[in-house]
Amino acid sequence: MAYHLGYGAHGSKHRARTAPDPPPLFDDTSGGYSGEPGGYPAPGADVAFNVNHLLGDPMANVAMAYGSSIASHGKDMVHKELHRFVSVNKLKYFFAVDTAYVAKKLGLLVFPYTHQNWEVQYSRDVPLPPRQDLNAPDLYIPTMAFITYVLLAGMALGIQKRFSPEVLGLCASTALVWVVMEVLALLLGLYLATVRSELSTFHLLAYSGYKYVGMILSVLTGLLFGSDGYYVALAWTSTALMYFIVRSLRTAALSPDSIAGPAPRQRLQLYLTLGAAAFQPLIIYWLTFHLVR
Repeated sequence: MAYHLGYGAHGSKHRARTAPDPPPLFDDTSGGYSGEPGGYPAPGADVAFNVNHLLGDPMANVAMAYGSSIASHGKDMVHKELHRFVSVNKLKYFFAVDTAYVAKKLGLLVFPYTHQNWEVQYSRDVPLPPRQDLNAPDLYIPTMAFITYVLLAGMALGIQKRFSPEVLGLCASTALVWVVMEVLALLLGLYLATVRSELSTFHLLAYSGYKYVGMILSVLTGLLFGSDGYYVALAWTSTALMYFIVRSLRTAALSPDSIAGPAPRQRLQLYLTLGAAAFQPLIIYWLTFHLVR
C-alpha cells in the first residue's frame, strides 16, 4: 500500500499518486524514535517532549507565573519581617572586623590592664566599625569563640569517655541560654536604672559573649595541666574579663546626661556595671568545671 512506503530504505523515491491515501489508523511516530532498533525512543526524547509540552501549555505557564509571584511575595514578606526585628545594616557593623582587630582584641581580653582610652571613637556622630576602633564591640569574636567552645567541649568529653550528641547539645544550649538570660537581665537593669546610652541588644550580646574566650582558655589549660592549671587560668581570665567589662560598660553606659544626673542614679548605674562584671566568673565556672577532671 502507498502509506507503507514511508518505512522503506533511506533515499527511496515515492511514486506519484493520483488519489490521496486513506488516513492511517495510528499516528506516524517514526520521526520521534529516530530509527532506533526495537522501536524504542532515543535517549532524552521523552524528556524533551514533556518539557516542550509543559512549556507550550498555557495553563502550565500561568501556574508557573503564579508560583513565581507567590515566591517573590513570600520573599518580600520574609525580608520585611527580618528587617522589622533585626536591622541587617546594624548587624553588619558588628561583623566589620579584620585580622589585626581580632588579634588586638583577643590580647585586650586577656590582658586589659595597660589599655588607657576606653571610649568608642566616632566619625560625624557615627561610631567607627570595629576594624577601625579597638574599643568598638563586635559579634565576630563571640560567635567564633562560642563555636570553638562547643568543639573543645566535645573533645574534652571525648577524652573523658563521656561524649554523646545529647551531652554536647546540652552543653551548647546551656551556654547559649546563659548568655541570653544575662542580656535580658542587663536590659531590665538598664531600663529600671533609666540609663540613656547608645547600648543596644547587640552591644550587650557582644560584651556578654566575650566570656567564651576565657572559657576556652580555662578549659584548654585544664586539659593540658590538670585541675590546678584550670583554676589558675580561671582566676586570670575572670579577673581580666571583669576589668574589661567594668571599663567598657561604664564608659558606654554613662552618657553626658547621666553623668550630670543625680547621685543615686549614678550609684545605681555603677552597681549595675559591677554586678554584670561580678557575674562573669560564676558563669565561666559553671559552664567549664565539668569539662576538666
